[in-house]
Amino acid sequence: MAEENPVAVTYLEELRKNFRGYKRLADAAFAQLQDADFFYTPDAESLSMALVIKHVSGNLRSRWTDFLTTDGEKPDRNRDQEFELGAGVGREQLMRWWEDGWNCVFQTLAALRPGDLMRTVTIRGEPHSVVQAIIRSLTHTAYHVGQIAYLGKHIRKAAWKSLSIPKGKSAEFNAIKPEDRKYKSPHRGG
Repeated sequence: MAEENPVAVTYLEELRKNFRGYKRLADAAFAQLQDADFFYTPDAESLSMALVIKHVSGNLRSRWTDFLTTDGEKPDRNRDQEFELGAGVGREQLMRWWEDGWNCVFQTLAALRPGDLMRTVTIRGEPHSVVQAIIRSLTHTAYHVGQIAYLGKHIRKAAWKSLSIPKGKSAEFNAIKPEDRKYKSPHRGG
């Protein structure tokens, strides 16, 4: 068996940690919300958290299903419909979509091997290195997790529990031993 590239092995593990960390942040935001909060829209040009969830879920499912063998934009994906909610969609359905999308990510990441990083995949017919496609997905997901956290904070106002170091608490946080800290960066998501 050929020796595995330690940089590639480390890179894949860091990707897994980052994706888990961003999911953990969004899940912590969801845990602070009432069911109706998922459908709040700040203005006509903004998305509700429900629509962000539907979009991210659709994107993750499309990009990560058969990641190495089919185009990342699946023929059955209708991106425009991800920004519309049908009647009767509630928190339970949103969380099913959310978990399904993330399951695609985690199953694929678990199966990727260091040698796969040198392969080429396509997204909308355009070639991407596997590394490029993964970074594209990670940054897209992080962008939307930021929207989720921002919306959650806006909705919950003073009742919001910070997902990171609270304002004015940096020195206090820095005085705590890393292993005793409650807050974990998305990049350290275990």
